[in-house]
Amino acid sequence: MDAEKKAQIQAHARALAALLYEETDPEQVKTLAGIEAAVRGHLLEHVDPEIGDFLLQQAAAPRVDESAASTVSSDDCA
Repeated sequence: MDAEKKAQIQAHARALAALLYEETDPEQVKTLAGIEAAVRGHLLEHVDPEIGDFLLQQAAAPRVDESAASTVSSDDCA
């Protein structure tokens, strides 16, 4: 992964973390175990489904393959 993409991911992850922190019980972030549980819960409930939906849509989208753009061969022109 190039540095620009990595920087974008870090920026978006921090923005997500700030939003999810607001939805986290303050008592939960007082211990490492609580933080781990909060992160796992937020990922499973909010983040993973969005990433999964995005990847599913990308997989279902028709792709234009430039090498297969023309189905006419040179043999058909004779």
